[in-house]
Amino acid sequence: MTTIADDRAEQRELDVAAAAALEAANTEVEADATPGKLTAEDRDRTVFRLGELFSGPGGIGMGAKLASINDSNYKIVHQWANDFDADTCRTYARNVAEDIDSPSVFHGDVRTLDYEKLADAGDIDGLAFGFPCNDFSVVGERKGFDGEYGPLYTYGIKALQRFRPMWFLAENVGGLTSNKGGAALKQILIDMRSAGYRLVPHLYRFEKYGIPQARHRIIIVGIRDDLDVTFKVPSPEPYANADVSSRTALTVPPIPEDALNQERTRQSARVVERLELIGAGESAFTADLPEHLQIKTATKISQIYKRLHPSKPSYTITGSGGGGTHVYHWEEPRALTNRERARLQTFPDDFAFEGSKESVRKQVGMAVPVRGAQIIFEAILKSFAGEEYESVDSSFPTID
Repeated sequence: MTTIADDRAEQRELDVAAAAALEAANTEVEADATPGKLTAEDRDRTVFRLGELFSGPGGIGMGAKLASINDSNYKIVHQWANDFDADTCRTYARNVAEDIDSPSVFHGDVRTLDYEKLADAGDIDGLAFGFPCNDFSVVGERKGFDGEYGPLYTYGIKALQRFRPMWFLAENVGGLTSNKGGAALKQILIDMRSAGYRLVPHLYRFEKYGIPQARHRIIIVGIRDDLDVTFKVPSPEPYANADVSSRTALTVPPIPEDALNQERTRQSARVVERLELIGAGESAFTADLPEHLQIKTATKISQIYKRLHPSKPSYTITGSGGGGTHVYHWEEPRALTNRERARLQTFPDDFAFEGSKESVRKQVGMAVPVRGAQIIFEAILKSFAGEEYESVDSSFPTID
């Protein structure tokens, strides 16, 4: 799944993140949002209306939709969502909103999005924002919400201040620790705390939660200050014996040839020749390849033409990159289909992605694993319902 070097690099990031979270926890903040007020309706609420920014194709949204606990009155329902990509919005609308032309799914750049249109779509009780980790160089400079654009996470903070949801989930903050020695993560945590939320940041290793993929992400759950609710990180122990092998994920049950998004990639003769010499779990840089099939690059990327290992979870599915990054079958000399990649992301087989094959590949790679999101949302519901559940300590200091 990962190399020793990968594990060491992740541990270094964990150490930086822990230090950043501790600094944030020890920083006195001034509230920059109107304090939340617990209403009688909030006190009795069992159905939580979800708003999403940077929604992606619906990994989070579908996870929320599928979340259920012992008390069946508790659930999460879609209210509105926004994403920059048109195909992604259509995918989300078709599967989560169950209407491909749903007016509750707003296509457009969040930096120019009119939040009053979101307000017109309905009040929310929960907010999810899986903000992109593309450029945090301006963190700390505090361009503010009135400046031109600024770092993308601030639009999530703006939504917290505008809509005052009872809770939020923020995802896709892995890698922030490499920015200025964790300064980005520290500032984000401080801004979330200043918005009036108690924070539980944690590194989720999804393969430990029954997900057939080694996908590691820092996810932050926030509970509004005025609520007498404590969120705890759900324990991976109930999934300790889960079969998370790639083989099981892709073959049980078999994927029909006419399944949605099951088009195969045409591999060149050279790629086929290269893959036939790469063993299960190996990549172009770890296999013993002849000179004419070797990849001549200055940087050796561990996942280039890497085959899955059938008895292990997949390595991380991504939506970026060119040739050699599409995830490769352990036995057949080919890239996985988008439906196979979606299986590894735990999307239901009837979840239909909109757009070209390349567009779908990107959508699948940018998503949060559906079952992973579902587990966290179920922990949130149990926290509000007062249901006990197995939990573990957070990877990082909580901030309250």
